[in-house]
Amino acid sequence: MVGRNLKMNILFLTLVEINSVEDRGIYQDLLRKFRNEGHDVTIVTPVERRKGISTNFSKKENVSILQVKTFNIQKTNIIEKGIGTLAIEYQYLSAIKKHLADIKFDLVLYSTPPITFAKVIEFIKKRDHAKSYLLLKDIFPQNAVDMNMLKENSFLHRQFIRKEKKLYQISDTIGCMSPANADFVLRHNPEIKENKVEVNPNTIEPKDFNYSEDQKIAIRKKYGIPIDKMVLVYGGNLGKPQGLDFLLETIKATKIESIFFLIVGDGTEFSKVKDWFNKIQPYNSKLLQRLPKDDYDQLLASCDVGLIFLDRNFLIPNFPSRLLSYLEMKMPVIAATDPNTDIGDIIEDANCGYKVIAGDQAEMQLKLKNLSNVDLQTLGNNAFRLLEEEYLVDRSYSLIIEKI
Repeated sequence: MVGRNLKMNILFLTLVEINSVEDRGIYQDLLRKFRNEGHDVTIVTPVERRKGISTNFSKKENVSILQVKTFNIQKTNIIEKGIGTLAIEYQYLSAIKKHLADIKFDLVLYSTPPITFAKVIEFIKKRDHAKSYLLLKDIFPQNAVDMNMLKENSFLHRQFIRKEKKLYQISDTIGCMSPANADFVLRHNPEIKENKVEVNPNTIEPKDFNYSEDQKIAIRKKYGIPIDKMVLVYGGNLGKPQGLDFLLETIKATKIESIFFLIVGDGTEFSKVKDWFNKIQPYNSKLLQRLPKDDYDQLLASCDVGLIFLDRNFLIPNFPSRLLSYLEMKMPVIAATDPNTDIGDIIEDANCGYKVIAGDQAEMQLKLKNLSNVDLQTLGNNAFRLLEEEYLVDRSYSLIIEKI
């Protein structure tokens, strides 16, 4: 057991392109916390071949960053994505052996996706006698089965299951996003000992967003958003897992004059959503493509209620990190999800919003009507209290550090 106050070497493996720990995000906030507590942090992050940058090692902001040249994994054809996802394990391992040979790590930290880092983790554990900690953000391949992207019991599915179980086996601790998430992992993987699974949710270092009413009005005017309406915002990824058909159905079905919907984001379903807007031309909503983070935060701060949507067919209990953005803004939240996630229960238990089962339009309209009869400021204050009690980065840091 390494003393908790001693300086430690932390290795973080990720598929997320991280260029600076000063950026905002669930991983950057956590790594910045490790750095600020005096630990040496090394991040292994991909740089896709389309960028024309070779594998390189640098130090920046007292953090070491190993950029590994990979195939194109995001926004590419399915063949290159598949090859790239399989190859990345070997590319990372090769780069670590070359550039990080002289560093002895105390902890290797990694998240899902992907599930294909087992060889890298095993190498570090064996070489350095390091502890391993999995931040489970995605339960794959079950999520792909839920979305009909992978056939259950197919050859590919069985291969991925094998890799998933291997990853769980070599992880000393598995940090899950919510209680339902942890229960799912234990129920479907009875070989895992209960004491190696814990709830370690998405967490952030919150920023103070205090805009005056005049500033909020100016922000709304800038984007052509009504200043006299209650603005319900859906911000983030527009993909299949979000079950966006129900969001569009809700916009079309809502006749409450005081409500205006705003969708801000990008993803595989953006063009579908844009086509729908062009065809229907809804009077009570607006679609904006992804904005820079600072502009997005400003726009979010001018809205009144946050929306979360998940596909109704999910069997795995997802827990979208966009909840934290809404709580940070002191916004009430409506979560329209599958019946298996506990995100809606957590929102209702904290009295900061409502849950709806995706597809139940009558229930959704009832909850939307409720918004006119409640004090949004009280719900918003409850939202921020939930953030402070459950989702601050100090919690994740403490849970991880006590395992070393």
